Amino acid sequence: MNDRLKVLVRKASKVKMTSQQKDSQRISFAYGTTKIENDNITREMVRTAARKIQAAKS
Repeated sequence: MNDRLKVLVRKASKVKMTSQQKDSQRISFAYGTTKIENDNITREMVRTAARKIQAAKS
C-alpha cells in the first residue's frame, strides 16, 4: 500500500457516522446487493423493509 493510500485509510478509519448515515449506508448496501440478483428491486422496497425490521426491534 502506498503512503497516500495509507493516509486516506487512516483518515477514513477516524470518521464517525451518525445513526442516519449508518442507516443510509445499510440501505444502499442492501439495495445494491439485492439488485444484482433481482432487477425488480427498488430502493423504496428496501427502505420499507428496513422500516419494518426497525419497528419489529422496538
